[in-house]
Amino acid sequence: MFSRKLLWGFAFIFIFLSVVALLTNMPESKNMRVYKALLPYFPYKIEKEFGGLDIVDKRTGEDLDVANAQVYIVYDELLKKWGKNHLKLEGDTLYILDEKGKNLSSLQLQNEKERRWVEEFFNLKGRLDTR
Repeated sequence: MFSRKLLWGFAFIFIFLSVVALLTNMPESKNMRVYKALLPYFPYKIEKEFGGLDIVDKRTGEDLDVANAQVYIVYDELLKKWGKNHLKLEGDTLYILDEKGKNLSSLQLQNEKERRWVEEFFNLKGRLDTR
């Protein structure tokens, strides 16, 4: 029948693949104060559904069909794409813009850690905004 070595081999492979899947589908770390301040302006939200989680467009109510394992990865990518067009960083002030480029709100960044997160997460470092 089966040897114990074969059983241990299968167990090791299963655990290894589970850890790899977990690590590749983890969302990026965020600065929670800035992240929570931006969420009301972000046009997508994550909702629980019967089959798991889904991303919903707040403007239209439309569900984006995303696999449960990829929901947070896709959500982060949508947030980054939105941030490139709707955020402007000037000094320690982060401006939140609407679709036409008009200022909706601003957020004063409190320290270098918040500024660095905004620059790296939204790729705003060194970007010249001509609006």
